[in-house]
Amino acid sequence: MGMGGPLKASFRYAWRGLKLALARERNLRIHFVLAAFALGLAAAFALSRLEWALVVLCIGMVVAAELFNAAVESLVDLCQGDYHPLAAAAKDMAAAGVLIAAAISLLVGGLVFIPRLWAIINSS
Repeated sequence: MGMGGPLKASFRYAWRGLKLALARERNLRIHFVLAAFALGLAAAFALSRLEWALVVLCIGMVVAAELFNAAVESLVDLCQGDYHPLAAAAKDMAAAGVLIAAAISLLVGGLVFIPRLWAIINSS
């Protein structure tokens, strides 16, 4: 048996996880809507390759952070039925990771898009 079977299965599990997260996680769906908006702006403003790379990297970082957060929350819920300060700490820290990723992405988006939006506003 070659590597095709297990590799195909890995991709299948990953897609299944993404579909599950999209079905369960409201914030992930919000991030996808915002990502589509950012990609639309990127196309409209004809960003440079580097700017495209930064936007796509930020989108990937936020989506990955949200998926890790969802995984941590699911594991904590599975392992800890009742409130425990360590369980709460794990969930809070995972959520903080998403917050940091989103804040950095917002900063990068501002650096990329605000000058262009400002130029449009000033030319009107």
